[in-house]
This record gives sequence, structure tokens and C-alpha cells, in this order.
Amino acid sequence: MRIVAYVYGDPRLEAPPAADLWGVEVDQVYQDWGNEQRPQLAQLLATCATAPPQYLLVRQLEELGHTLAQVSGVVAQLEAARVALIVTSQAYPEGENAPLLGLLAEIQQQQQRRRLRLGHSRNRLAGKPPPGKAPYGYRRGQDRYLLDRSTAPVVKDFFEQFLLYGSLRGAVRYLEKKYGKKITVTTGRRWLSNPVYRGDLTSGQGQTIANTHTPILTRDEAAQIDRLLKRNRVLPPRTASAPRSLAGLVRCHHCRSRYRVTRTTQRGKKGNYLYLRPIACLGENKCGGLAYGEVLAEAIASVCRDLPQAVAQMPTGDFGAEIRAKIATNQDILAQLPDLEARGILDPETAQLRRYKLQTEIAQAQAQLAQLPPMNLGAIAQTVSIPQFWWDLSEAERRFYFREFIREIEIHRREGEPWFLSLVFIFAPSVDNPPVAD
Repeated sequence: MRIVAYVYGDPRLEAPPAADLWGVEVDQVYQDWGNEQRPQLAQLLATCATAPPQYLLVRQLEELGHTLAQVSGVVAQLEAARVALIVTSQAYPEGENAPLLGLLAEIQQQQQRRRLRLGHSRNRLAGKPPPGKAPYGYRRGQDRYLLDRSTAPVVKDFFEQFLLYGSLRGAVRYLEKKYGKKITVTTGRRWLSNPVYRGDLTSGQGQTIANTHTPILTRDEAAQIDRLLKRNRVLPPRTASAPRSLAGLVRCHHCRSRYRVTRTTQRGKKGNYLYLRPIACLGENKCGGLAYGEVLAEAIASVCRDLPQAVAQMPTGDFGAEIRAKIATNQDILAQLPDLEARGILDPETAQLRRYKLQTEIAQAQAQLAQLPPMNLGAIAQTVSIPQFWWDLSEAERRFYFREFIREIEIHRREGEPWFLSLVFIFAPSVDNPPVAD
């Protein structure tokens, strides 16, 4: 008994199938991958006319032709050669009197969907935007997104507000107050991570093509936003937009309880007093509250003393050198494609597919580069190690800089001794996974 299989596919729509796709041992696989002329199908039919196999495996009937007439013709030739056709991913009626015509409508629909997907794929390879309404801040052009002069400044201001204070909810409230533009926090989070605002496009498979249109965000701003979002994910809920700079950062070293900022007033006295109180102390001797101002002063002193030393102890070297070299290599290859196409070494379809893959790899490498610490981290650490720098900031600005460097502030308390604190910096290994913040 001889079993063969046939596969047709387009690399613009799907990845090549696995070798163990069929679940049985196959003597030979005829495969037309990305070749619309289907030479392997022609060879298969020629073999069926002279030395037909007993069984032919296909995933779906529409892979046997571009049109319904072609599919029907191939099926008729297989039946004439007495080759049993087995369809693995489609309900196919078997037997001599099987109602094959019942599948014709489904085959037509599948082929129409495939033509639409191919059209979208060609647009994607050419760097053209997908169908549908343009994102807020853009309008549709003939072959790319164009900046909308009336709404792009609104989006830009939203990003600048988030970059300034690191608060998503605060940026959403700012947008409504200044422009009357109401968006949800979820929409704001999508804006912050949407590749469109960075000048890139994303395919349905999650692949990103870089530099397809004019960006609203620069690469440096996008990298800063990514760091802020990553940092906010490890903060307790709603503390990312809390008004106090220490909110969500302070934790007891011994009982691991987090501290909450509370406000109190004293009878007969004017003014409010801020304290840090443990949320759920598990120790026998319950942790008491601490004056917010005292913890803040000690935190600033610790940052100025410990941050330069911590940065100096980090491994030296340019961690992004290999990634930047890969980006440069791909950009060089990308620049050579027009010449290779003009000389006939690459046909237009192959050149376009290669261009798409290179642009996708460049976008992925740029995303990896954005996750690395800034190259001038040492110089930044020296700048923020001046105490007056911190005291000149507002609480919102101080909150931003604290969370740029600090993951956690640990309070150490021993009975009969004064408390002290230690800092866990962002570039230190994480020890737990707190709830997601806004």
C-alpha cells in the first residue's frame, strides 16, 4: 500500500506545516509552497496516471486548485485513477455515491477568504496599513497612515504627560480636562503600547514592520514608555498614580507587609500629618506607623549614597552592541534588495517577502534594545545623587524618579533599636511578583 500527500500553502499567510502533520507514515509528500504554478501537483497527477498510489492525503480540498473548476478537475482525475482521497481537516464525504456537490459552496467560501487574505498580505508586505479606521491621531492616506493635524497633538500631549509623571490614570484625566477627550484606562494603555504611534505596523500574526509611516513617538520616548510600563506592572494596584512618591514602594523587611500612606489630623492643631502604616503585619509585635517625612528624607539620603555604588558594580560593557550590529547588518541587506531585484537575481515577490522579513527582524531587535538600561546610566546616577536635586522636585516628579531606579524600600526594625531602611534597585533580581498596577 502506497500513501502520498499533497500540500499547498503561501508563506505570506502561514508557516510551513510540521513533518508529522499526517499522523501516519507517508511515502512521499508533494509540496507547492509559495508557488502558484503548482508544479508538484502536476507531477502528482502525472504519477497517478502511470503508477497511482492507493491513498492521497490533503488538508483541505481547496488546496487542489485556485478555482472551483480546478479543484473539481483534480478530483475527477484522482477518481479516474482510483486514488482514494482523504481530507484531514475538512468533512469530506466518502464513497462512490457521496454528495461531493455539498462541499462546493464551502470550497468557494474558503477560496474567497484566501484571496482576501492574500490581498491583505500583499498590502502588509508593501508596508500599507490594514483595512479599517485609522487609529486616533492618524488618517488614511493612499498607501500609509498620515498624521491628523487636529488629533495628533492630543495623542502627543497624552504621551508627554505620561512620560513626565509616569501615571496612566493621571494622563487619562489630563486628556479629559484639557481637551475634553474621554478615553478609558484600557484605551490609554493600548495607546502606550501601540506600534502605530511608533511608526510601525503589526500583522495579524503579531509581527511588526518598522518605519512604515511618520511616528508620533520617537524611539527614545517609546523605550522610556516601555520601561515605565514594565516598572508599573510590579507595583500594587493604583499606586502608580498615587500622589505621594513613596506609595507602593515601602515594605517591611521582616513581615513583608507593604506600607500605606495615611493622612491624619491632630485635635486643636492645624495641618495634616502623613504616616506610613503597615497594611497587614503578621509579626507578634505589630509594626507601628512611621512619619512619612522621616522615611522620605532617609530614602533620599540612601539613594544619593547607594545608587552610584550600585551602578558601578553592574557588569561593564555595551550590552546592546550585538543587537545594534544585527540591526545594522539587516539594514545593509535591506538596502541591497532593490539592486538585486533590478539585476534579476530576485524576482519581485521574493524580494518583497525578504524585505518584509528583514523589517520584522529589525523591529524585534529594536524592541529588545529598548528593554536594556540606558547607556548613560552612570552619568544619570551621578546627577541624581545630589540631595538638592530631589528636594527641588514636586512629589509627582519625585515619584517618577524614585520608580525609575527603585523597586522596593525595605524597613528594618529591631526591638530596642532605631529603624533603618535599605533600597532594592530596579536592576537587582526580583524576589516576588506583586499585583499588576495601572
